Amino acid sequence: MTTYALDTNIVSYILKSDEAVTKRYFTELQNGTEFIVPPIVMYEIRRGLLAEKMFKRLANFEEFFNDIVAQDFNLDVWLKAAEIYASLKLQGKPIGGKWDGDVLIAAYCITNKYTLVTNNTRHFENIGEMKFVNWI
Repeated sequence: MTTYALDTNIVSYILKSDEAVTKRYFTELQNGTEFIVPPIVMYEIRRGLLAEKMFKRLANFEEFFNDIVAQDFNLDVWLKAAEIYASLKLQGKPIGGKWDGDVLIAAYCITNKYTLVTNNTRHFENIGEMKFVNWI
């Protein structure tokens, strides 16, 4: 069975009640699909909502996703992230901006054998082991 990890942009779409993404999420849930929110995504969502003082949306996030926020972010993930970063840099194909959030999300998904649901597929397309889908 596939377990989907939700990228930051997908969680944002759900929090904003995007009709297509929300419908797909609930359809997948009804079909028994398992979901997780990687710890780094929880961080990205939480920091953004706190910085913008969007406390109602933060409460919605915590209520809606609290049960599926993953707690495990172990040494294997950090080691895989270092490999991904080095490989992409050597290929001249770094992802993300100044911060390595997408590298950490990729490493987390690869290490745990999750498929990432994202609308930022170009951030992950150069990572050979990466499994991802785009619901947009």
